[in-house]
Amino acid sequence: MSAIEIIFMPMVLALVLSFFLRSKAYINKYISLFLFIYMLGFSVSLFKKLPDEGYLQLGSFLDVSRFDFVLTLQVDLLSTIMLTLTAVLLILVTLSSWSMPKQGMYFNLLIAFSGSIFGVFMSTNFLWFFIFWELTLVPMYFLIGIWGAQKRVYAAVKFFLYTHLASMLILLAFFLIYKESGVFDMSLVKESMLMSPVLIWWLLFLGFAVKMPIFPFHTWLPDAHVQAPAPISVLLAGVLLKMGAYAMIRMVIVMLPETSQQYAWVVLILGLISMFYAGFMAIYETHLKKMVAYSSISHMGLVVIALSTMSYSGLSAALYEMIGHAFIIAPLFLIAGFLHQKTGSWYMKDMGGIMQKAPYISAIFILAGLGALGLPSTMGFIGELSILISSIQNFGLWMALVALSSMLGAGYMIWTFRRVIYGEMSASVKKSNFIMHPIEFLALVIFAFFIIVFGLFPNLLFEYINPAFSQFELL
Repeated sequence: MSAIEIIFMPMVLALVLSFFLRSKAYINKYISLFLFIYMLGFSVSLFKKLPDEGYLQLGSFLDVSRFDFVLTLQVDLLSTIMLTLTAVLLILVTLSSWSMPKQGMYFNLLIAFSGSIFGVFMSTNFLWFFIFWELTLVPMYFLIGIWGAQKRVYAAVKFFLYTHLASMLILLAFFLIYKESGVFDMSLVKESMLMSPVLIWWLLFLGFAVKMPIFPFHTWLPDAHVQAPAPISVLLAGVLLKMGAYAMIRMVIVMLPETSQQYAWVVLILGLISMFYAGFMAIYETHLKKMVAYSSISHMGLVVIALSTMSYSGLSAALYEMIGHAFIIAPLFLIAGFLHQKTGSWYMKDMGGIMQKAPYISAIFILAGLGALGLPSTMGFIGELSILISSIQNFGLWMALVALSSMLGAGYMIWTFRRVIYGEMSASVKKSNFIMHPIEFLALVIFAFFIIVFGLFPNLLFEYINPAFSQFELL
């Protein structure tokens, strides 16, 4: 299957399945699983084909050359890593959704989402990038709005409006780039070609900051996480937020390095505020899933701090933390959703003593929580340590305060363990049956495996991550 087929075939497939397999909707989950496994194989195969420098050309299609409106598909090591991470998460989200109600439409939307997100990471034409960027919103809107909790429609609309309005800033920046450079191909645009790089930088930064999200543009995310079904929260945290960080690296830091260096202090301050604000909110929070959501924002604050260094070591640390965050936060969301399903409550006061009823699920929750607070031998420790070292190297010893994020993480995670996993068994826990579908439990085990293996052997990732930035011209 070619690159263009891997993008558009899932979209067509989703439409076909919605019309012809309505009576056998359960088959859709098998189709989606096989499709995502194929997409993972496609992504992994690209590593062997990548050139030492520059992009691997995957083809140009739908050429409207008068306006430079060409679907140019190219990948480098950075985008290939993101494709692989996305495919892995799509497989695990499918496994985690094995007993989801209304399976036909649900998995059709996942299939449609997979094509658009692959388009984001493979397209180097600004206009086509924007089209795929916006297409990812549609299936996510319905996945939250249909399968979410009580206030799901409010959360879905808020998610769509926030991210869509931010996208208008991005689109304006793309047209300014075309006006000043004459091309829409991001691989050809240099900062020296632009007459107003500062304006373009701010438009792109603000647009991508909402998607990551960075304080104070984060308010849509806790609502979306709380109302979304748990597997979709995994996609939000593991894929959509990383899409914003990927775009920030590709089009803000790498494309506009001088302006990025000029405003690095802005990025750093917002990253620090995001990290500490969300960390304190997580300590205060009594809603289990909202606590995990604030933990996610706090960890993205770490990613922003790493990006603010504008250095090779900082970008490598940021990408490792992005991957680690995806694998760590996913089981926390999935288990939080499972506990809500069994106890009928989101609040920690209605839980307690889960370890006595579900020891294996509790053990995975504790492992992921320890990873989130940065315990050595987990991915969380390597990510936070590499960001701490990079920030001290670039900004001075005062950046040791980044280590305080681990203290905050210890505060809200250990307090959560005490209230949810251990302690006296609540009445709702006593009467509940904590049996998880074996396939959904398998997804949790795979996440736990990644947390430990990449924590013990981080070079398995860094040998791909470090070369991903060697070709970029940073200041």
